[in-house]
Amino acid sequence: QVQLVESGGGLVQAGDSLRLSCAASGRAFSGYAMGWFRQAPGKEREFVAAIKWSTGGTFYTDSVKGRFTISRDNTKNTVYLQMNSLKPEDTAVYYCAAQMGYSSRLDQLRLYTYWGQGTQVTVSS
Repeated sequence: QVQLVESGGGLVQAGDSLRLSCAASGRAFSGYAMGWFRQAPGKEREFVAAIKWSTGGTFYTDSVKGRFTISRDNTKNTVYLQMNSLKPEDTAVYYCAAQMGYSSRLDQLRLYTYWGQGTQVTVSS
């Protein structure tokens, strides 16, 4: 069982930066990947970014590429999402998720087994 806890959300202005954190409980994370998803009111949950735990390889959705950076700290069992140049369209509840099994796809919601409770990010204009 993997418990994930997100933090770092808040209210910011357009153009500002924010860093989200997701800490995994228990022993060292041994899954395949950790990812960030987001869900705005009235919309489906969508993929944002993911990182392969062993290699550090990353993958981003086009709308955040160049603005967001996902990273990990293996010693802390923590994944981060650095969000720069935030836009009002980024407003959503952001969720951390863990993909435990091998997969060639990092952006598919159905492949992630464990989920955090979410943290609210609001970007005002």
